[in-house]
Amino acid sequence: MRRIGVDEKAAAKGHKYLTLVCDLDEGTVEHIAEDRRQESLGGYYAGLSPQQLDGIEAVAMDMWEPYIQATRAQVPEAAEKIVFDRFHVMGHVGKAVDAVRKQEHRDLMASGDETLKGSTYLWLYSRENVPERRRDEFDALMRQELKVGRAWAIKEALRRLWHDVYPASGWTFWKRWYFWATHSRLEPIRKAAETVCRHIDNILTYSQHPVTNAMSEGLNSQIQKIKSMACGFRNTEHFKTAIYFHCGGLDLYPC
Repeated sequence: MRRIGVDEKAAAKGHKYLTLVCDLDEGTVEHIAEDRRQESLGGYYAGLSPQQLDGIEAVAMDMWEPYIQATRAQVPEAAEKIVFDRFHVMGHVGKAVDAVRKQEHRDLMASGDETLKGSTYLWLYSRENVPERRRDEFDALMRQELKVGRAWAIKEALRRLWHDVYPASGWTFWKRWYFWATHSRLEPIRKAAETVCRHIDNILTYSQHPVTNAMSEGLNSQIQKIKSMACGFRNTEHFKTAIYFHCGGLDLYPC
């Protein structure tokens, strides 16, 4: 496989997870391992020949350290091939925006101001996805110069990072955005920016390898449907077999 996606899936209650390795070009699940440790992903790489490992061009994943370490340990030139999924990065900054909203809402409510009441989900949208029926409300909130409005604007600006075709322009934009975020006087945003900064090298690899874990997330949704239709699996091996059967690329209707 040239381009793979690494993701996790909750297998049962109690923080039990499966590690999924997907072929991003074929849209299939190629490997399932229990837990989400370095050994979980390392076991997949150990089953590949040196030629197969060298043939991997890009690995899309979130910023989970055990997956990073497993890939760096076994994939040649991994530093240039790991691509941190942009949706996970944006989700991380989105959580920071929500943290700003919660704190500001508490402060406003303490003085009897209900400005932010009922606005929780508005700040989770991108500009183009704000529902038509709530756009006037959203625009009115943005004109009030709220802290959460500034946090949201910083989050939205970061999306441009994945539109810069050339690495040099990406680095230039990143430096400007990082300065803005870390000097915003919004502590959750500052912390999120610091986290992104620690991983920025393998976020900007997107310019060379424009891959995301969208395919993996789609397969995750299919797997959740399989799990729901079975009303859950008590036996993890049965769950893994069902995933391979439905999502492993089998020709279920051969001629």
